[in-house]
Amino acid sequence: MTQGRGTKFNYDLNFKETDFRKNPELYRVGKGEQGVLLVEPYKSEILPHWRFKTPEIARESSEHIYGLFLDYVQQKDFVGADMARKFLQMGYTRSRRYANHRTGQKYKGPVPDDKKGQSGAHGREQLPIDPDPVKAESARIFKVKWDEAKENPEYQQLMKEFRERCES
Repeated sequence: MTQGRGTKFNYDLNFKETDFRKNPELYRVGKGEQGVLLVEPYKSEILPHWRFKTPEIARESSEHIYGLFLDYVQQKDFVGADMARKFLQMGYTRSRRYANHRTGQKYKGPVPDDKKGQSGAHGREQLPIDPDPVKAESARIFKVKWDEAKENPEYQQLMKEFRERCES
């Protein structure tokens, strides 16, 4: 099975009280970055290291998070490895957003209350592009580490085994 397929991410779980290290069978890969800011204890372990303001900060951040990714893979902790991969992906996507929109605002107007926490325009107009080459370099740095993570053969094997065991 390839990335992004399988059972949908379950947003109905009690994330404040669920320890996914103790209950990995409750985790679902979902698509892209789904759950990146919900799944504990991994969010608390990885988020403090996630930064992209400058290329130097992005390099340090992406290398640290990739190191965590490798540690999780070595421990055969698929959920941790997948969360680290999601943080690397989010480093890329958020840097790209700021590379294209200096304010970080991609769409005009507020997100409707019933759509908060979901991605997408939700009918809002996209703002014009205002390029920031510094953030573009931060995005490039995160993209390299994100690609390394998702192409890691041990991670791919862990994902295959996890999906066969928990998402079938």
